[in-house]
Amino acid sequence: MIDVALVGTGGMMPLPGRFLSSMLCRVDGRMMLFDCGEGTQVSLRMLGWGFKQIDMIAFTHFHGDHISGLPGLLLTMANAERTEPLKLLGPVGLSKIVGSLCVIAQDLPFALEFHEWENHTPHMYNEGMLQIKTLPLRHRAPCFAYTVELLRRGKFDPERAKAQNIPIQLWGPLQRQNDADIVCDGRRFTNDMVLGPPRRGLKLAYCTDTRPVSGLPDFVRDADLFICEGLYGNPEKHAKAAAHMHMTFREAAEIAKKADVRELWLTHYSPAMPDPWNYLSHATDVFAKSVAGKDRMTKTLKFEE
Repeated sequence: MIDVALVGTGGMMPLPGRFLSSMLCRVDGRMMLFDCGEGTQVSLRMLGWGFKQIDMIAFTHFHGDHISGLPGLLLTMANAERTEPLKLLGPVGLSKIVGSLCVIAQDLPFALEFHEWENHTPHMYNEGMLQIKTLPLRHRAPCFAYTVELLRRGKFDPERAKAQNIPIQLWGPLQRQNDADIVCDGRRFTNDMVLGPPRRGLKLAYCTDTRPVSGLPDFVRDADLFICEGLYGNPEKHAKAAAHMHMTFREAAEIAKKADVRELWLTHYSPAMPDPWNYLSHATDVFAKSVAGKDRMTKTLKFEE
């Protein structure tokens, strides 16, 4: 399963009760943070999931409302006696940007491992059954959308195992293996010998700060949860949103509908819109399962049985 928390829902500047852009997900005890705007660590503290298990922070782009909370968060991790390396993912230039920000957060007791995405190119990052993909967006700075997918192996088929005379002591290891072979008594065994076809996994999509791009519906297709920016709810603000390379509620909902996602959470609200729920109908008229996101709103995505 994947636990999701919308840590901050504000765009441009924080408001009382609304911190800047950030999303946290938890998979198998590890946590990944996406964006780290001002106030992120305060909201994380209020959320209560802790900091220690965060082992990856991914950035959509380098505007201040998405990265300015990083130095404080790194110092908090250092004060918590973290020593494990921390992975940082983002567009090219990430190490330079972080180096500049961390002038006020030097001598960290843990290493920073940088993974930089070439602009205008989709990328993929794999760790076992966890798969992170990126899609270039259209903003005033290089910017990426992300999907987090938790893949799911096929169901164990004992009849297949028996038919192939696979020793029973290998049944468990073969179910747990990824792609590695097991050699026993001169025979080579692979997990596809005992597993059925792959089952539907889980998919979380996160997109902010962009105009609609043609590849976005396919990128987030069938997501269990699609978190997407809606800088303005009022359709009369469409021209202003377009001028600043952002989206409205309706545009986000149109993407959700095309992509056949299961649920849409709107986020990254303009500070001029303190009451996004009053404009939600502009999204639900297009895509009924649209929700106006709030700071620290959570959801658990579960595998289908």
